[in-house]
Amino acid sequence: MTSHTDVLIVGAGPAGIAAALTAHEHGLDVSVIDKATFPRDKCCGDGLTTGALRLLDRLGLQPATVASWKTCRDVVLRSPSGRTVDLRLPDRGQFAVIASRMDLDAALVRHARDHGVLVREGVGFVDVTRDENYRVTTSDGVITARVVIAADGMWSPVRKALQPDRSTYLGEWHALRQYARNVTGPASSQLYVWFEPDLLPGYAWSFPLADGRVNLGFGILRGSTRKVGDMKSVWASVLDRPHVRDALGATAIIDDKVSAWPIPARVTSATLRIGNVLFVGDAACATDVLTGEGIGQALLSGMLAGDAAASPNPGADYERDMRKHFFADHRMSQILGRILSHERLARGALRVIDGGDWRREKFVRWMFEDEPRASAFTPRRWHRGYLSSPGAY
Repeated sequence: MTSHTDVLIVGAGPAGIAAALTAHEHGLDVSVIDKATFPRDKCCGDGLTTGALRLLDRLGLQPATVASWKTCRDVVLRSPSGRTVDLRLPDRGQFAVIASRMDLDAALVRHARDHGVLVREGVGFVDVTRDENYRVTTSDGVITARVVIAADGMWSPVRKALQPDRSTYLGEWHALRQYARNVTGPASSQLYVWFEPDLLPGYAWSFPLADGRVNLGFGILRGSTRKVGDMKSVWASVLDRPHVRDALGATAIIDDKVSAWPIPARVTSATLRIGNVLFVGDAACATDVLTGEGIGQALLSGMLAGDAAASPNPGADYERDMRKHFFADHRMSQILGRILSHERLARGALRVIDGGDWRREKFVRWMFEDEPRASAFTPRRWHRGYLSSPGAY
């Protein structure tokens, strides 16, 4: 079976669906394929920043369609010294949400279908060649397209088909996730970030989900003092620390399943496009190198690709827009990450943040990417209401 479409998107995660909805809005014929069937789980911290929420709002996704959607306002940071900083997000709109990827991704797929996008589940990518258009072989036929958008992960099969590379890329970060239930401590409603001295520049987290559940985990920067192979034993020691146990409460039960995954965060050196094949989300290594957060970056890169697909020069326009929206923020995150790698500097940063209500309010909004990471140093992105606008929804 052979069919034709203006834009073929490989991968139906947030980046792929954002690209599909955006291209569809431009009047393009769009098809999405994914080897998985939804709902399906995805290793993730499940947190949605303000930046991600604003983009989901623009795409028209309604919170009520995501079963595990939980808005969070209270944030607790713990310094390497043990000092805690209590932060509170504004109540005008939503600034931080926790939603499982199983629920969020399935809701996005339904949303795309409701808007007329063809999403074909259980259809895998096999190969791609170039003639007059791109000719993509899938597990059940051939699709030709003017533009291909690869939203197929950090080890993108589309990229490998076009640009064979025998080297092994393992990402900049590695993260471990576990769920807990029967959480009755303050972590049932408050979001925790623990800057443990032995994890720097990484950190541990607890993100509250609905029904007394939390997403727990920690991330380490690859090449730091902590080794990926030691993560399970390190995690056991983190869970046994008194401040972590107190946050979860005495009745908390840690689920048996542990998941770990690499995180790609090198957008400034990644392959962003090959001709009119555009790489988005993890395939563009677009994750924030400071925090490991990637959903907002996936959505934005997908939307930029969807816009570029409607232009006469999709590849060139997409690469230009990615540089404009991502490169300065990535470099800023690299600088901040180097600062947080030193315990003394990390402790000092938390003391500065805790220097008054105004500092705490502005920092927590910046932390949750209410504005792009380096926006203070890129005047073209200044606007009225900087760090004071209402949240999403």
